[in-house]
Amino acid sequence: MRNIFAFIRRHFVFLAFVALQFVALWMLFSYNRYHNAAFLGVATEVTGSINKQVDKVDDYFHLLEENRRVHRMNDSLLNLLRPNFNVPDTNAVVRTDSVQVDSLTRYRRWLYRDAKVVYHTVNAENNYIQLNRGSAQGIQNDMAVISSDGGVVGIVINTSPNFSQVLSLLHTKSAVPAILKKTGSAGTVRWDTKDPRFLNLEGISKDVDVKRGDTVLTSPNTYNYPPNFLIGRVAAFAVDKATGFYTIKVQTAANFANIQQVFVIENLQRTEQLQLEQETEKQMDQMNKNRPR
Repeated sequence: MRNIFAFIRRHFVFLAFVALQFVALWMLFSYNRYHNAAFLGVATEVTGSINKQVDKVDDYFHLLEENRRVHRMNDSLLNLLRPNFNVPDTNAVVRTDSVQVDSLTRYRRWLYRDAKVVYHTVNAENNYIQLNRGSAQGIQNDMAVISSDGGVVGIVINTSPNFSQVLSLLHTKSAVPAILKKTGSAGTVRWDTKDPRFLNLEGISKDVDVKRGDTVLTSPNTYNYPPNFLIGRVAAFAVDKATGFYTIKVQTAANFANIQQVFVIENLQRTEQLQLEQETEKQMDQMNKNRPR
């Protein structure tokens, strides 16, 4: 102990300088948006490179299960192809559209990009998922992320050139607009930090008919998530007499403990939607200012 105090006394000036440097850097990155964003980008790129190498070893032990999951997803998509369906005979004249398919891509709303998980956590209060795709591959903030079998995973919150950070559903800041498929009743899915297999569906009135096994989907009233994607299924529920709303526990569709392959989904019309919303708010503010008093 005496040697430790002697070392501190001998190098006090240097140690004080290092401590003050850490404090200065912490204040710089915490209270300056530009430096904070730059630091997060560099940190994501560095940790992403390390996690990518570690993930190669982990992937070997999960290839069989992941291949089965991807196969189920591809099988579902193949069943939706138009050639699988016949045109019913209604005595109408069948016309062939001469417009090329590519010329209609401007009407596309949702664009899917595949990505691979290189790092993720499930046991913390605030969990993140890191992907091997970044801004160089077209990934941007606020893009939705689903698992390879269609379960909702989270949303992109930060990117570097080759990696992106996803806010998992297993995060205290995550709030996903959701509906019950059977009734269309709207609520919000959040995590209570207790069990990574379950989420909470809030905002459903006790007047709604809820049953165990009911499907919970993403709401159509959101700019980030495509509508009607599976979040999970009702595992248990009870009425909170104090509020008159259900307390609903939802088992997640995505297996967060073993997630490997995902799809990142871009809303190509999101910018237009947000711009319209902002312009509407400005117009309403102007109308309120001009209203006679």
